Amino acid sequence: MDVIGNSPISLAERRLAWLDTRQRLLSRNVANADTPGFRPSDAVPFRQLLERDRGNAALVTTDARHIGPSGMAAFAVPDRRVAERTPNGNAVSLDQEAVRIAETDQAHALAMGLHRKYLGMFRMALGR
Repeated sequence: MDVIGNSPISLAERRLAWLDTRQRLLSRNVANADTPGFRPSDAVPFRQLLERDRGNAALVTTDARHIGPSGMAAFAVPDRRVAERTPNGNAVSLDQEAVRIAETDQAHALAMGLHRKYLGMFRMALGR
């Protein structure tokens, strides 16, 4: 396995963990669709997590004339824009949540397929 975590397998595993977190947040939104004053939430986009991790990687300068890394600003979790609210203050739209859940399910199937294919390639290379 890749020690530094840049292999396709580790990327698929990280994506699956992120999708699991997102699915839990979306299911909590649906469960609280009738709770007065409840505001829906969503996970930070996976791309931002990857960019954040890439920004934390230490750069190596091999020459004194190289330019050093600049400080990166912390990524803020974007507020979710709510189109409508019910009179009791609830902002959950079941239609939007259903679309997000379907997108997450499709992304999960894709990540699982990639994970299985890469593991199958390793097994084939090992002669199993």
